[in-house]
Amino acid sequence: MGTLLVKNAKSIVTMDGERRVIEGGSLYADGQEIVAIGTDIPYAEADTVVDATGMIVYPGLINTHHHLFQTLTRNIPLAQDCELFEWLGTLFDIWRHLRPEDIYNGAVVGLGELLKTGCTTASDHFYCFPKGISGELMDEEIRAAAELGIRFYPTRGSMSLGRSEGGLPPDAVCQTDNEIIKDTIRVIERYHGSDRFAMVRVGVAPCAPFSVTSDLLRESAALARSYGVRMHTHLAETLDEERYCLDRFGVRPLEYMERHGWVGDDVWYAHGIHFDDDEIRLMGRHGCGVAHCPTSNMKLSSGVFKLLRMQEAGVRVGLGVDGSASNDGGSMIGEARMSYLLHKLAHGSSSLDAAGALGLATRGSASVLGWNDAIGSLEAGKAADMFMIDTRRLEFAGALFDDAALPIVTGMSRPVDMTIVGGKIVVKDGRLTGIEEERAAEAAQASALRLFNEASLRTGIDYRRSRLHALK
Repeated sequence: MGTLLVKNAKSIVTMDGERRVIEGGSLYADGQEIVAIGTDIPYAEADTVVDATGMIVYPGLINTHHHLFQTLTRNIPLAQDCELFEWLGTLFDIWRHLRPEDIYNGAVVGLGELLKTGCTTASDHFYCFPKGISGELMDEEIRAAAELGIRFYPTRGSMSLGRSEGGLPPDAVCQTDNEIIKDTIRVIERYHGSDRFAMVRVGVAPCAPFSVTSDLLRESAALARSYGVRMHTHLAETLDEERYCLDRFGVRPLEYMERHGWVGDDVWYAHGIHFDDDEIRLMGRHGCGVAHCPTSNMKLSSGVFKLLRMQEAGVRVGLGVDGSASNDGGSMIGEARMSYLLHKLAHGSSSLDAAGALGLATRGSASVLGWNDAIGSLEAGKAADMFMIDTRRLEFAGALFDDAALPIVTGMSRPVDMTIVGGKIVVKDGRLTGIEEERAAEAAQASALRLFNEASLRTGIDYRRSRLHALK
C-alpha cells in the first residue's frame, strides 16, 4: 500500500492514554500502520507526503450505530414531530419498496457524509429486507464502503416478528428465522475480516425485542459466538419498548435479552436510555457497550442517556449518528458536539468536556466495537486513520487556544480538509476522492423520490403533509 508522511502539522491530537497533543508533530506510516509519530521522526520521504502546515491532525472518528438505507428518507414531513413507534410505522411503508440499487446509493451518500466529517470507521445496522427482493442487500453497502475507502463494520440485522404475530414491523419487511440465519452465515463467511487492520468486520444484529422472535435471539447469539463475531441490537431506547416487553414478556428489556444470551463483553446496544441503576451495574460487570446517539434521541423525544452513571459503572460508551432519518444528517463531528452540549445541559457544566466528547467518538467507540488494538488513537502500531482541519479558516479565527477542543467547541460549518483511512487519502480539500459526489447525490435523490412515490401510490398517504398539520 506504500508509505505515508504527514509533516509539519500545527499539532497532532493523539487521544492516546495520556491525551498527548504533539505541537509541530509529524507522522509516518508504512501501509496501514503508524510506524513513528512525534516532533523528530527519522523519516523525510514517503510515497505520499502531506504538508500539514497550519493543520491539526486528529484520530479518525468511529461511528458505532447507523442505518445507511435511511439516508434516502430524510426530511419526510409526515415522519417529523413524532416518537419512535409512530415514526417507524410511517417509514416502514416507504422502506418496503427498497431495491438493491437503493441500498448502494444510500450507502454511498451516508458513508461519504461520514468521511467528510472526520469518520474513518463506520458500523451499520441493516435490518430491512423487503419480501421479493434479493437477500444479498448487505453486499451493496459493503461494495459502497470499498469504493469510498472507509473502514466498515456492517451488522447483519433482521426482523422476523411481524404485525400478524404481535410485532411492530409490517410482515412485508420481515424474513423467517431460517432465512435470516442462512444469510447471516453467508455474510460472515464471505466478508468478515479478523485481521487487526481489516477493512471489513461483520456483526450479528437482530433489530429489537419488538421485531424478532425469541428463537431468533437465541440462535443469533449462538451463531455469533460460534464465529467469534460481535453482537448488536437496539435496547432501552424508549418507554414504549419497555412497556411492550413488560406486557408481552413480563420483564424489562435487559432481563429479556439476558435470558436469551444477549449480555457480555461481545455485545453492544444502541441507545440504552432507559436502563436503571441495577441494569447499568450489571452491564458494567459484564463489559457491555452502548452506542450513544444524542441527536436521534433528542429528535424522537426518547430521553437523555445516563452517560455519567454508565462511565462510573464501567460500561463502554461510544457515539453513533443513528439512522439518517432520525437524525437527518450524518456528521460525526456534529454528533460529538451534540453529546458535549446535551450533557452540559442535562448534567451540569463539569459533566463532559470537549476532549471527553472527542474521546467518546474515538477511544470510546473503538472499545465498544472491540477494536481498540488498532483504531481510536494516533500511536505507533495503530492504524493510520485520521482527519485534518486547516486552522487558517475564517471560522476558527480567535479560537486557536485548545486544539483538542476546537472542532467540538466551535462546530464545523464545512467538511474536514482531509481524511485518511489506512494510510490512503479518501477526502482531499473537503471532497471525496473515490467517487464523483454530484453523480452520487443525483442517484440517491432519484432513489429517494421513487421510494416516496411508490409508497404514496400504494398507501394513498400524502407524506409531504406534516404530522402536526395532518392532526388538525
